[in-house]
Amino acid sequence: MPDIATPTAPATATQPATVQRKAIARSVLMCKPEYFTVVYRINPWMDPALPTDTSLAVRQWQTLYDVYISLGFDVQLIDPIEGLPDMVYAANGGMVIDGIAYGASFTHPERQPEGPAYMEWFADNGFEVAVPEEINEGEGDFLLVGDTILAGTGFRSDSRSHQELGRVYNREVITLTLINPSFYHLDTALAVLDSSPGQEHIAYLPSAFDEASLAILAERYPNAIIVNETDAAILGLNSYSDGLNVVIASRAKDFERQLIEHGYNPIGVDLSELLLGGGGVKCCTLELRR
Repeated sequence: MPDIATPTAPATATQPATVQRKAIARSVLMCKPEYFTVVYRINPWMDPALPTDTSLAVRQWQTLYDVYISLGFDVQLIDPIEGLPDMVYAANGGMVIDGIAYGASFTHPERQPEGPAYMEWFADNGFEVAVPEEINEGEGDFLLVGDTILAGTGFRSDSRSHQELGRVYNREVITLTLINPSFYHLDTALAVLDSSPGQEHIAYLPSAFDEASLAILAERYPNAIIVNETDAAILGLNSYSDGLNVVIASRAKDFERQLIEHGYNPIGVDLSELLLGGGGVKCCTLELRR
């Protein structure tokens, strides 16, 4: 089991000033990768010619699940469906705020059946479902930071879904444009480290965004952690935080270092098998905000 103790290393003159980090137990939805494989190619990470190991994917996913349980998370599960190998990437299944679930409408035909499957789960579990009219891929492209939703576009979610999202939740929605196809979802290029209003904190990869988006990020989040290309290339930014503990790719060592300097407790997990489908920690994690 990964170490989840709060880091105690004292700050030094070369480290950034830290604030007191506080863990807030989360409620999340996950999907066990019982049918995970790569049989089509819809992103640069996927190659059907490379072998995949479903049993290894399940074991790695189980480690992530166990970490969440150890952190006190409420972990809900949606049943996997045979023939939908990407259903493990639960974050893409929608967005949930204030008990309202805005459903997903996928770009690629291979994933389109996932949208109704997730909306059915939301309805069966007491959420009000907002059926989407526009193409969007849920929390893959929508991230809540404080009271604002950062919304990605460029490869998957249509920018018109951002307007729809704003109407559903009556919140400010900020559009960010992705320009690198390896970072086709916002959650592959930007991580929310602290979503508490008034102390919002993020990390991101500058080269994944266009100039206008970079200007927005620099203005709104001047203290953001800038992640290097090496860590981003293993989806190190595809991480999930409870405000103190940040679950990240175990190989993202420089990101780990920076998180410690900023007062967080990074917990590394190996999801290398699921990376073959283009997903990591955050992709497997859909937050349920009731």
